[in-house]
Amino acid sequence: MEKFTKINAIVAPLDRENVDTDQIIPKQFLKRIERTGFGEFAFFDWRYLEDGAPNPDFILNQNKYKNAEILVSGRNFGSGSSREHAPWALKEMGFSVIIAPSFADIFKNNCMQNGLLPVVLDQQYVELIMARSIRNNSYKLSVDLETQTVNDDQDLSLKFDIDPFRKNSLIKGLDDVGITLTMSNDIDEFENKRSSRW
Repeated sequence: MEKFTKINAIVAPLDRENVDTDQIIPKQFLKRIERTGFGEFAFFDWRYLEDGAPNPDFILNQNKYKNAEILVSGRNFGSGSSREHAPWALKEMGFSVIIAPSFADIFKNNCMQNGLLPVVLDQQYVELIMARSIRNNSYKLSVDLETQTVNDDQDLSLKFDIDPFRKNSLIKGLDDVGITLTMSNDIDEFENKRSSRW
């Protein structure tokens, strides 16, 4: 997992509530066993027309959001099934941070297991960020995990909460398996002591 400390990047708005994991990555694309190859299918039903051409009415297809690394969306983002493919698809689409008023719990945990930072902000600030990203070209935010802050170059300066354990894991680039491997010496010592008893 890649380390995450801070980012200054373009913001893309997705002004929808209850965006579920089947909308993020539809079920027909879950046949792969690798963690890669899902980005092109993210938001497939909204992103493409029936003939496979990009949907000009889907906001994330606008050219000014082409290099966006921060996604801002409505409440209850990531609801639905527990598929880990959803954060994989969002990461491959280029996003490192998702900002919303609330997230589905399993999706939120899956994000942090895959180096994607979910940031919860009050509804009024989410709406402000969306409005600025729609109104301005190349609207950027700075998100700093170490200080737990979100800032822009205007008047926005916000704090966000995150579980200290998950914060540390993201900063060090460790998922649960990686954390376990850091304790390999202790595990070996325990196993050696246990096997000597038999």
